[in-house]
Formats: sequence, structure tokens, C-alpha cells
Amino acid sequence: MSVVHRRRLRREARLAPGASLVELIVFIVIVGIATAGVLAALNVSTRASADPLPQKQALAIAEALLEEVQLRPFTYCDPDDANAARATTARLDASVTPPQVGCAATIEVMGPEGETRAGVTPFDNVNDYAGGFSLAGISDLTGAAIADLAGYNATVTVVPQALAGIAGTDANGAPLSLLITVTVTGPAGSTARLDGYRVRYAPNAL
Repeated sequence: MSVVHRRRLRREARLAPGASLVELIVFIVIVGIATAGVLAALNVSTRASADPLPQKQALAIAEALLEEVQLRPFTYCDPDDANAARATTARLDASVTPPQVGCAATIEVMGPEGETRAGVTPFDNVNDYAGGFSLAGISDLTGAAIADLAGYNATVTVVPQALAGIAGTDANGAPLSLLITVTVTGPAGSTARLDGYRVRYAPNAL
């Protein structure tokens, strides 16, 4: 490499654009101010937003109630009926062959048959929660109020619901599939609603 060429390269290197120390300091200051502004806005937004805890608690209550209802038996007869474990229909149809087994005395209907969620005769069927079941303040299955959840209310509705390939009721009007809706309201306007289904896939399961 010639001396002239080396001198030209050194001169070009000195003239190459770059950031001076002053420019770098100014850039750091600007970025710092912008970052501080964004963080301040996020802080205000977080403090002004609704507390997520009531919403999460309402959702947890709704999930627990929905599971409670879905785990109840779904039989043609009241589970206390003598034929509850073997009934294949609620009301006998003489035209069916082979002969069906119906309820001995008590057909399961929508709504409680003198039963309550907690007590001597607790709910023993999915249908028992139909008819406007509600909780003003949350209690456990024994009926004991949960003090920390006194500000929450819950309602449960159970209605026949036809699904793809499954009718809502059979020829006798007994439900074959149910839509269960749980709605929970709590402090700070928190609300949670969950829908679930129960199908008579095991009509004799107690």
C-alpha cells in the first residue's frame, strides 16, 4: 500500500460521521425522560384500574358452584326412589319392547322436591338447582356462611337445552340435556358468569 493511499484512508477515517460525546449525552437524557413519562403513565393507569381480586374471586366462586351442580346425579327418578338406580324412563310406555323400568313413586322434576342445598334433605339431583336457586352471601355445602365472601351473591339456573344430536327432553318430557348457568356478583361491580352442560349419559348413576 502506498504512502498516499494510507494518508487518504486516515483522512477519510477522520472525516467519517459519528456521534460525539455531547450528542450521546443528549440522546441518553431524551430517552430517560421518555421512559420516565411512560412509566408514570402506567403507574397512574394501574392505580386507577379496578382491583382484579374481586373479579378473580367471583370467577372462583362461579367455577366451584358450577362443578357442584354438575357433579349431582341426573336420574329419571328422585335418588330416594326405589327404582332410581335401574329406571330407564320416568313414565312407562307400554308400546316399548322390551318393557321399560319406570319410577316406583317419585319422578325427578325440575326444581327441588322439598329439598334444600344444605340440611336434612340436601339437593340430590342436578334438577334440584332449577327454579331460582340463589345465595346471598356464599356458604359451603353444610350451610355455614363464609365470612370473607359475605359481599358476593350467586344465582344458578338449570333449563333443558337441546344439543347437536341430543333433544332437550324425551318423549315423556324428561330432560335429556341441561344448560347450567352460574352468575356471581361481588364488590366493585365484579361479575362472573359461567355456562356448563349436563347430559344424561348415565341415567342410573347415583
